[in-house]
Parts: sequence; structure tokens; C-alpha cells
Amino acid sequence: MSITRIIPQRGINDEGKGKKFALHKLITAASTEYVWLQDDDIIAPTAEPQVSADLLILPLRMGGGQTLLERLQRAEYAALQQITVETAERGKPILCSGANLIVRRERWLESWPDLHEEIPSGDDMFLLESFKRRGLRIEVLDLEEYTAVVSPQTTWKTFFLQRMRWAGKAPHYKDKDIRRYGAWVLIANMLQLLCPLIILFKFPYEYGLIKKRDASVSLIDALILEFFYPFYMLICIIGGLFRRAW
Repeated sequence: MSITRIIPQRGINDEGKGKKFALHKLITAASTEYVWLQDDDIIAPTAEPQVSADLLILPLRMGGGQTLLERLQRAEYAALQQITVETAERGKPILCSGANLIVRRERWLESWPDLHEEIPSGDDMFLLESFKRRGLRIEVLDLEEYTAVVSPQTTWKTFFLQRMRWAGKAPHYKDKDIRRYGAWVLIANMLQLLCPLIILFKFPYEYGLIKKRDASVSLIDALILEFFYPFYMLICIIGGLFRRAW
């Protein structure tokens, strides 16, 4: 089966109008039934899967070096990827990434009005919401040969700017599964700020998610992330809500 790989590149095919414009332009021009959405800074898989779903979520893992920032991102990313896979396998997906995603071309174009063109990012999550609302077929294929490798942010400034941009989209989500899980995470972490002993209940579950996805993450790194996460979440929520342009 032939699949067109869609790799939007800033300054090359976005005409200064952002990633969503570039995606629309490239997907409109494609002639295959399916398009494979990928970021331009990943190490992409070479194997090509067989697809029958309208949306196929493919796995990611984070590469990078050994600085504290990179290790914390790797731990966080492992947990997020495990949640992505587990919720999709249960038929209630709440996360996906446009860095490694296969979608039926016509269904993507039909969802264009739902992608919030006025918001620079979020094409993947708004697409997921649109597909769920329309009752389209969403699957996940969690195999190593289809895994893409993403790079971590290398400075604290770019890390927080990226996370603030992600957090800034949250008020626009309407899917009940996404909103429910987001509320649970927010409440749990705010309770941890008020009572650090909450860690005794949170950490075993969250460390389990991390180790299922990436056994190389150390207990120490996971613990550091656990203590850091409520403060980091609060900073990103406030920054995401009040920053004017993303």
C-alpha cells in the first residue's frame, strides 16, 4: 500500500502561515488514500504498516543525551506514550502526536474546519477530537519497527516555551475523555503541592507507566520528575493561558 509521507517544514512549505497551513497544502496535493504525518526533526521509521483505520496512532520514543533536563523529558515522554497506547487500546484515546500519525487523507480534509486554524499548533489533538466526535475508526500500532525517535528540548527556556504552548491549547479541548483525564492529572498534582505525601499514592502508578515504556529510565530520575511535576505543571498552565501568541 502506498502512503504519502507529509513532512511540513517551517519556511519551506508553510509560506509563513504556520504548520497547519503547510499540512493542508501538502495533504491536499497528495494523491494516495493515506498520508503519514511526520515532523521534520524526527528519526522516522522505514517500515510501512498496513492500514485500515481512519486514524492510526504510531509510537514514539525520545532520544537525546544525559543532561538532567533531557533525562526528565525522557521519563515524562515515556509516561505520556504509555498513556497514549493504553487509552487507545481501550477505545478511549486521549493523546496522539502529529510527529508519527497515519490518517485517511479524505477524513483529514473533512476535519479541517475542526482544527482551529487560528491556533498555530494542536493539529494532532484537534484531529483526534474531530475523529472521535464523528465516530471514525481509530487504532494504535505499538511496534518497534514503526516507532519514530524525537529529540528533547536542550534548554530550560525552550522546554518551558514548548510546554506552555501545549498547555495553552487545553481550554479548547471538548472531548470528555481528554477533559476528564486532564482534570484528574491537574487535581492530583495540585493536591501534591498541598500535601507532598500524595506522592506515596501517585508515584507507584506513574513509575509503572514509565517503566513499561522505557526501562532505561532510572528510579532517581522518575522521583525527581515526580517532585518537579506539580511546579512545572503550574508554571506551564499559567504561562499557556496568559501568553498571547503561540
